Amino acid sequence: MDVILTSDVAHLGKAGEVVRVKDGYARNFLIPGGLAYHATEANKRRMTAEEGRRASRAASEQSVAEERAAQLRQVSLTFTAKAGDGDRLFGSITVADIAQKLAEAGHKIDKRSIELEEPIRAIGVYQVAVRLHPAVRADVRVWVARE
Repeated sequence: MDVILTSDVAHLGKAGEVVRVKDGYARNFLIPGGLAYHATEANKRRMTAEEGRRASRAASEQSVAEERAAQLRQVSLTFTAKAGDGDRLFGSITVADIAQKLAEAGHKIDKRSIELEEPIRAIGVYQVAVRLHPAVRADVRVWVARE
């Protein structure tokens, strides 16, 4: 049976693709779950129209993300913390701390969007990447100084 996928399905295809699956898989899983519908001519035309709307929405979301990225590139955050020998911090600066400081600066960013491999544990200047869109990233400068 040919079906049109309405969303990405692992090991099967991406949204908008016409794929051939077994009848039971389509009737019992894909169609009731809203993941696909029958590949009729009317549904193919509907999917073409939805792709156009989806593309324009994605372009507008990306342009908004690029504007926010330009604003975030101007942001510089300063943290003060107690440090011991070798400029090692007593504690660390985490993504939650960075998200909170960004919110105080007027930029509400979800902490899951901040890409920090491991917490900051030393005094210095760091570039922290913030993912605003799959194609847009902004680097925020983070200064960590001794208290």
